[in-house]
Amino acid sequence: MVKRILLLITHASALVLGISIGVYVLPILTAPPAPEHAQLIAMHEQAQYRGSFRRDLPGSDLLHWGEGDVAVGPDAISLMGELAPGPDYRLYLAPRFVDTAEGFMAIKADSRQIGPVRSFDGFILPLPTDVTVTDYDSVVIWCETFEKFISAAKYR
Repeated sequence: MVKRILLLITHASALVLGISIGVYVLPILTAPPAPEHAQLIAMHEQAQYRGSFRRDLPGSDLLHWGEGDVAVGPDAISLMGELAPGPDYRLYLAPRFVDTAEGFMAIKADSRQIGPVRSFDGFILPLPTDVTVTDYDSVVIWCETFEKFISAAKYR
């Protein structure tokens, strides 16, 4: 009986560990290639606004962070930097700067989701034609599945 309980515990632990590793590694394995450096530079040169993601925000941690320069242009938003890999990241335009999950949840209804972020070494996301970037002043990266704050940058 003790042997069966021990086997059950060890197998359940291995299953939980395997699933946890898979949730973290799968987005890395399936991530599209990052945009070319020249594309990112061009996006930053034509941007109307700029901001920065920083690792040391109160809502960021060892596994959930972003760093680098964000450019908000008339047609796209780009990041020349890095994000910690993870599943189901979304980029939002927010009406004010927030730096925690609680802060973002308080304004999420007033924020505009721009699209999924699938590349962790820089990205370019096109803006929908009905978005006016001057209606917002910050960019937020949010993990939709786990409701986890990743990073944010004030651009205006």
